[in-house]
Amino acid sequence: MINTYTFRQKILLTFKCAVNILTVPFLMSFTLQDTTPKPDESRFTPVVIAENLDEPMVFEVLKDGSALIIERKGALKKYNPVTKATDLIAEIPVNTKYTSAEGVVREAEEGLMGLTLDPNYETNHWIYLYYAHPTEKKHVLGRWELKDDQLVEASKKTVIEVETQREVCCHTGGGMTWDKAGNLYLTVGNNTGNQKAAQTDEREGRSSWDDQGHAGNTNDLRGKILRIHPEPNGTYTIPEGNLFPKGTAKTRPEIYSMGHRNPWRIAIDSKTGFVYWGEVGPDAGEDSEIGPRGYDEMNQARKPGNFGWPWFVADDQAFPVYDYAANKPLAKKDPKNLVNTSPNNTGLRELPPTEPTFIYYPYGVSEKFPLVGSGSRSATGGPVFHKSDFKNPKRPWPAYYENKWITADFSRGWIMAVSMKENGDYESMERVMPAYHPVQPIDIKFGPDGDLYILEYGSNWFRKSDNSRLVRIEYNGGNRKPVVQVSTDKKGGTVPFQAKLSSDGTKDYDGDVLRYNWKVTGPGNVTKSYNTANPSVTFDKPGVYTATLHVTDAKGASNSQSLKIVAGNEPPQVTVDLSDNRTFFFPGKPIQYAVNVSDKEDGSLADGKIKPEQIAVSIDYTSDGFDYAEVIQGQRSVDASTQFAVAQALINKSDCKVCHQLNTKSVGPAFADVSNKYKSQPGSMDYLVGKVLKGGAGVWGEVAMPAHPALPVADAEVIVKYILSSTDKTLSTLPVKGEFTPKIPNGDNGNGSVLIRAAYTDRATNGSKAIPAQTSEEMIVLRSPEMNAAEAPVVKGAELKALGVAGLGFSVVAFDNSYLGFKNIDLTNISQLSLNASAQKREGSVGGTIEIRLDSPTGEMAGQQKVEIAPEVDIAKVMAEMESEKKNAKPGETPKQRNPFARPPVVIDLKNIKGKHDLYFVFKNDEARAIQPLLSFSKINFVQASDSQK
Repeated sequence: MINTYTFRQKILLTFKCAVNILTVPFLMSFTLQDTTPKPDESRFTPVVIAENLDEPMVFEVLKDGSALIIERKGALKKYNPVTKATDLIAEIPVNTKYTSAEGVVREAEEGLMGLTLDPNYETNHWIYLYYAHPTEKKHVLGRWELKDDQLVEASKKTVIEVETQREVCCHTGGGMTWDKAGNLYLTVGNNTGNQKAAQTDEREGRSSWDDQGHAGNTNDLRGKILRIHPEPNGTYTIPEGNLFPKGTAKTRPEIYSMGHRNPWRIAIDSKTGFVYWGEVGPDAGEDSEIGPRGYDEMNQARKPGNFGWPWFVADDQAFPVYDYAANKPLAKKDPKNLVNTSPNNTGLRELPPTEPTFIYYPYGVSEKFPLVGSGSRSATGGPVFHKSDFKNPKRPWPAYYENKWITADFSRGWIMAVSMKENGDYESMERVMPAYHPVQPIDIKFGPDGDLYILEYGSNWFRKSDNSRLVRIEYNGGNRKPVVQVSTDKKGGTVPFQAKLSSDGTKDYDGDVLRYNWKVTGPGNVTKSYNTANPSVTFDKPGVYTATLHVTDAKGASNSQSLKIVAGNEPPQVTVDLSDNRTFFFPGKPIQYAVNVSDKEDGSLADGKIKPEQIAVSIDYTSDGFDYAEVIQGQRSVDASTQFAVAQALINKSDCKVCHQLNTKSVGPAFADVSNKYKSQPGSMDYLVGKVLKGGAGVWGEVAMPAHPALPVADAEVIVKYILSSTDKTLSTLPVKGEFTPKIPNGDNGNGSVLIRAAYTDRATNGSKAIPAQTSEEMIVLRSPEMNAAEAPVVKGAELKALGVAGLGFSVVAFDNSYLGFKNIDLTNISQLSLNASAQKREGSVGGTIEIRLDSPTGEMAGQQKVEIAPEVDIAKVMAEMESEKKNAKPGETPKQRNPFARPPVVIDLKNIKGKHDLYFVFKNDEARAIQPLLSFSKINFVQASDSQK
């Protein structure tokens, strides 16, 4: 979408230009930005550069492309772009807990929270770390010298300390940035108890629950953005222009802005000097007598000021001070004549008036900023883009984003580009890379090379996630090579035969006109050329041919891809018949299968000329995410008479071959030796799977076997099964007809696949090596009956939203007339669909009807169900009940676990439908407005009909 000024704004700019020639450069720059087309998303490539992180918090990219990353538990790590490794540099002792008034130790948000590099890092090698002191109640900003990838402990300087409490959780801040004058900005959380409303408990002994003594206190550093000038000796001075002049009684001169709940990642616009940050707001889902619903904020400060917390949120919506002794709300404050009367206030009584909030949004739909979506929220922040900030960048971002604030939300997983007017006021916003869904982006900034970097915290809170990573977003502003795909309708045959070569799928992201040239090279290196996209080629001489497609765009950029065709040998025909569903497997329920093979030269399985033992039949359960295409690619050029194609594919992509060979000793024992030692021992499968996952030493010598904790249990079982069978005289196959009952391995999430594969390699024609054997196979992939809604290949009108809860991944937010579509779903013996769908009022959902349609969004109705607004959950009541159950539990008794947000599934009965169909989920509510979500869900379960229903 191209941003456009209103007619009035254009007239105003023209008038300015006429009366003052100094406005011309500014007008030209904004006109250029205004008319620059938005770059296509295909120009942006997310590249994962660091993985296997444990609660990453903040990063900094150095000029050599390396990156420093801190983790909450205290680790400082460095990514090396040469080795591609991420190594531990140091462990900073930190506190990560708090102890409640009842003496219960719980996980806090604090730990190692902030990292920044000195503006002169290239010469002084100073880094600054903001952390929770391991034993004392304070947060510390320390400075170290980083020399030869080691922290020089003797160089440590304590720059500033922030006194804290550790009775209740939460909010720490930890964002840091620098201005052109070398002033350091540090965000500091309010460090106050977290409730739905504002925290204003003035009762004696409850100071940790009174934010009037923290964020609203001019004499306290918590709930503030600080601005200091670090000095070479490790101290700091106070720059001119902070909120309170130096020497003002009952104030801290370090305060740049106050009235913050949890200011997070912070950035400064290098052109205007404006400060930008994300502000995490309170949790209330709706307005009540104790205050407005909660809002997160994306804020802008043009000067020092007071942003109103704990008395105001969003556009000065007021929280009354609550009288906890009388259990009633008191009067609301005046944002322009703000007075702090709390007994916990040690600062000024009369406070600066509140500053306006830039962007704000609740759990539900935002009328003013509808693009932010709805649901869980946690404003992160991000940088303002100016190309001039980078010297000779490798991949500068496009001019389209000039002057725009690139900001993210941790919970919703989006990245927005916010455009500002000439005076800095909000103008518009739009999604950046909507197809990229970062999982809880916790830090985002540009590196020296011009790339945008995003640190993804991952799905799990307060523990390590397997999807935490640092991602570099690379922009290609030049010409892109064509993307080439080739295929053929016949990969071989007896001569003469004709095959059609296809370039379907070939494309050019720049929209260039493409030139196609096929070269088909056969026996004697005889080559024929074809200058059409999809030529038909006649093969009349036996031999192996290579068909290569060269594609060239209008600017001369080219790419190619090849395939092989065997003339003189007809490929065999292999089919696998199933008695039941061909899309899903159901754990514990048998799958009956039968394989049929025929070959023009060899005969068939039915006539007895092809023997069952010549056919490779395998059935394997593989883990979630296994790339079954590797099985096909790995087996087509080799003898197919093995049932361990899946195991071999897993071994080929792992480090197994580094230490092990099939029959000869390498660094580790041969697979055959392992088989001979263990295959007759009871429990050998479980024992060896444990060894693969956890590692081991001492059995086969001094060399230790490395652990593979990230390898799924199901995949480890497939590999071990192959190893234990490696001493068989022939790696025999399963019967060509039989029954298989899927079983989920212990420790597996059950979301894997069952691969049923049959393959046959025929005999070379007339025994000639010139006409090689042909391998054909059929592989049926049966998936789990539980599907992720976000994986739908067809999505229209619905939105995807990253979830912060481990295991849920992404949810789908549905709107009126939106729909999802899944291709080729076998509905044979499927009687119901079960969805974890709900319409929650706190997220602005209004409910609606889910229609199940066949083959198109308007196709035959297979079932439907209405989803009503779910009843609100009194979280405080549920939490109190859980605490009571825990307190009253008998010794040794574990209180039952429950999810207060759990809802019964939405069950949709289906008609009796046979065979495969495209399946569409269509969402309807004629009374809903366009921006109102109807409902959200993340899982779809396909329920098999009972035997009596079949």
